[in-house]
Amino acid sequence: MTFAPHPAAVLYQGARPFPALAACEHFAGSEKNILKALQLQSDLLVDDRPIFDVTADCEDGAPAGREAQHSAMVADLLLDPANRHARLGARIHDVTHPHWREDLQIIVGRAGHKLAYLVLPKVSGADDALEQIAALDDARKEYDIEREIPVHVLIETPGALHEVWQIAALPHVESIDFGLMDFVSAHHGAIPGSAMRSPGQFSHALIARAKCEIAAAALGNGVIPAHNVTTELNDPDVARDDARRARSEFGFLRMWSIHPRQIQPIVDAMRPDYAEVTEAAGILLTAQNADWGPISWEGKLHDRASYRYFWELLRRAHATGAALPAEARHRFFNPAAHDPHSH
Repeated sequence: MTFAPHPAAVLYQGARPFPALAACEHFAGSEKNILKALQLQSDLLVDDRPIFDVTADCEDGAPAGREAQHSAMVADLLLDPANRHARLGARIHDVTHPHWREDLQIIVGRAGHKLAYLVLPKVSGADDALEQIAALDDARKEYDIEREIPVHVLIETPGALHEVWQIAALPHVESIDFGLMDFVSAHHGAIPGSAMRSPGQFSHALIARAKCEIAAAALGNGVIPAHNVTTELNDPDVARDDARRARSEFGFLRMWSIHPRQIQPIVDAMRPDYAEVTEAAGILLTAQNADWGPISWEGKLHDRASYRYFWELLRRAHATGAALPAEARHRFFNPAAHDPHSH
């Protein structure tokens, strides 16, 4: 049976589609921990697709004085067979650090074709981010890398928060991330340390304002807002509850992990509700049967405007490993169903 075109092919004509990123980004600094994370990534596949990304940390993970060796190790792991799904990114040093350009040269020059994304920390504003993005493009040109390398920008300072809308609109940006602990530290003691963890991180007015601004700027520019880490390592339920609140109260669609046991709880909490998934699948299947024209579903009119919403929801469900109705999985997510925007 031949179906009407795939939703990704018809719902975004003339517009950039929303990024299809996993709901969890796991940070690892040492070679041992990066390799363990890549193995876990392969162990937790859904439809041969990772449910979380791994970020190799060249900022906090690199020993002082050995930055070049650390960047070279990350480049080697990008090329290693362990990176079998090509969902390994890298965080380089910030723009004030003397080694950031060398980070970029080593990683992009040796393994740019396998780099899933580049994370830019501690920008003070849009100019800092643009300087590093321009250097990334120069490196791509120098090493004949034609593919776009997505950029994730960390908002960790009041200046960056002030310019977050401009940052989210910069070329190649696909994620805006919140660095909570550095953000609190940048306020000179005006924000208490209790705001670095729950429940304070969700109730302190300045932190809640920052999270709202980051999520609004990211979503308003068609990029993913990514929530900060949970520092509690022994109780996975804390990470699960933080992720649930980040998604339901503040609109975040992705969250950092700093310990392997946090990954599955974050993914579970970021997963859309099953009732929403079932409704989205039913509407999209009916719409495809109608060649993407307007339809009536349970007495309500739906057209391409609402189809885009339900398609984003279904993509998020798939990325987080949620159970999908069999027909929707067959039509939209099997290898023969071509989504040109899947990573």
